[in-house]
Amino acid sequence: MQVPAIPANETERVERLHALRILDTAPEERFDRLTRLAKRMFDVPMALVTLIDVDRQWFKSRQGIDLVETTRDVSFCAHAIHSDDIMEVPDALEDPRFADNPFVTGGPQIRFYAGCPLTVPINMKLGTLCLLDVKPRELSTDDRALLHDLARMAEEEIAAVQLATMDHLTQLSNRRGFEALARHVLAGCHRLGLPASLFFFDLDHFKQINDTYGHAEGDAALSAFSEVLRTTFRESDVVGRLGGDEFVVLLSNTRSNTAYEALERLRHNVEALNATSNRQYKIAYSVGVIDYVPGGSPDVEALLADADKSMYENKQARRSVER
Repeated sequence: MQVPAIPANETERVERLHALRILDTAPEERFDRLTRLAKRMFDVPMALVTLIDVDRQWFKSRQGIDLVETTRDVSFCAHAIHSDDIMEVPDALEDPRFADNPFVTGGPQIRFYAGCPLTVPINMKLGTLCLLDVKPRELSTDDRALLHDLARMAEEEIAAVQLATMDHLTQLSNRRGFEALARHVLAGCHRLGLPASLFFFDLDHFKQINDTYGHAEGDAALSAFSEVLRTTFRESDVVGRLGGDEFVVLLSNTRSNTAYEALERLRHNVEALNATSNRQYKIAYSVGVIDYVPGGSPDVEALLADADKSMYENKQARRSVER
């Protein structure tokens, strides 16, 4: 078996994939519709939308197979993302790359594979729309054109997911994107008995920045604060902008003083930003902190409401000190 090579732009490719916030999300009809259509139109027992992560292949949509992911080293699609065109394997038992692949020699006993890369700008191949069969076959010219068309539709859906769940200004998750990811994280914490912490941030005197320096400067302040959040917290933490000047961060597995150490790092990083910028104002914020206790209800909306209340109390206390 030939282990797939690593693309030359792997670091940028994986960063782009993770930025989409699509990995490990729930099934969506927009993708399931495409794999159902592919399965029916090509008369194959299996059709997938796959995404190639650092060391795994994850299925955003799957028809005819129970697995939700595999390791990357046995992935046909990890080979396919090296091509600009469809990668076709008419008979896997006759192909030295795959003849002894465990998914060929064992279940689901793949013999035929065809995968069209899913590409986002600029030339980032994230995964494939692929067809699998348990018997050898070959695609016709018309078949290849149809698979290309379905793959382009999948790419359009990926772009739509990004637009629907990302905040355009800051490139953080928007409310919808944050809540979807937070539900997944909290469900995992609930299942594994792990603690979590939710931070709710609100920029202080943000209206004054807009009124005094203009909305363009207000946008610059939001972007600067979002970048500090992005660089302060872990890649596994969920960071989002709910709207306006409100930001949230969900930290999972926050044992001991993890959450409060992160807040201290954020304080230092914001102070460093203020010290090195040429702005005529300083970025300041109020924050509310709510801890999720293992065994509690993993209700994202309830945690957000409690964290919002905690933040408001913190803001009121800060204003009292300033008077």
